Amino acid sequence: MEAVRSTTTLSNFHLLNILVLRSLKPLRRLSFSFSASAMESDASCSLVLCGKSSVETEVAKGLKNKNSLKLPDNTKVSLILESEAKNLVKDDDNSFNLSLFMNSIITHRFGRFLIWSPRLSSTHDVVSHNFSELPVGSVCVTDIQFKGRGRTKNVWESPKGCLMYSFTLEMEDGRVVPLIQYVVSLAVTEAVKDVCDKKGLPYIDVKIKWPNDLYVNGLKVGGILCTSTYRSKKFNVSVGVGLNVDNGQPTTCLNAVLKGMAPESNLLKREEILGAFFHKFEKFFDLFMDQGFKSLEELYYRTWLHSEQRVIVEDKVEDQVVQNVVTIQGLTSSGYLLAVGDDNQMYELHPDGNSFDFFKGLVRRKI
Repeated sequence: MEAVRSTTTLSNFHLLNILVLRSLKPLRRLSFSFSASAMESDASCSLVLCGKSSVETEVAKGLKNKNSLKLPDNTKVSLILESEAKNLVKDDDNSFNLSLFMNSIITHRFGRFLIWSPRLSSTHDVVSHNFSELPVGSVCVTDIQFKGRGRTKNVWESPKGCLMYSFTLEMEDGRVVPLIQYVVSLAVTEAVKDVCDKKGLPYIDVKIKWPNDLYVNGLKVGGILCTSTYRSKKFNVSVGVGLNVDNGQPTTCLNAVLKGMAPESNLLKREEILGAFFHKFEKFFDLFMDQGFKSLEELYYRTWLHSEQRVIVEDKVEDQVVQNVVTIQGLTSSGYLLAVGDDNQMYELHPDGNSFDFFKGLVRRKI
């Protein structure tokens, strides 16, 4: 059965931009020592395949032998096994360390099969375009991304130091698919806490701005993109995450915040955060599937920015737009904002779809 591709599964307000940031510096030469000219061409890319165990390693070999992975726009793809790439990758502190990441993985499903490229158009395109070829839970990571996906079809370029990855998962109940972005957001914030605790570093308070942006000290440092297709009675969900770990432009990053609190402290590494993320996400995902989002709500509300926030909603009365103020209480079962008016009437808040800022132009529905 041919896949029915539907990025409207999560509705427009759920398809947010993965945070991918424009570099203010020239791109550095790639870490691979082979065919630099080919690697620098937007019409070609090299993907390194890496597995946690012999099972995933055999998958990598099969993909390479069949040359199974493809990209949109006729991009030429070269598949390389990790064992083949070891002599081709130069020592570079700015390149993703495959061994460090794999040594940090303790999951059963997520993150055990890794695709890495030093420069790539979009990690999201890799996993979504090849969903049926990859094991569920596969992740794609890149050091530089030059065609990042946005909800308004914007094209972004991400600098080195930003943790950019996309991974796959399957779900059966379409009613809860839109909530997966909240589980991902929560796993990112908890992963940062976990790495800080293990390294004895000061606590970095990463907050969630609904529906799926990540903020530190009032500045955006991350975001999530979720898309899905429906095939064989399952939703194939591709999740993309961007997190400013070591790139200070154009806003700030986790390591800049860390240096401000403890100048002599060790810095956070992308590989450590990604490993911690999958450890947290796998636990949260299982809870979510077994018990619903209610099992994570308390922790989510402690992490987001909106409890008791007063916001303006717009009502249409006799062809005129009237603004009213309501107070956010939490989330509805469908993932929208739950709010109460001054008249104690409960409302579900929806963005009007016309503003990049979801808190401008909110409309309400009585519940």
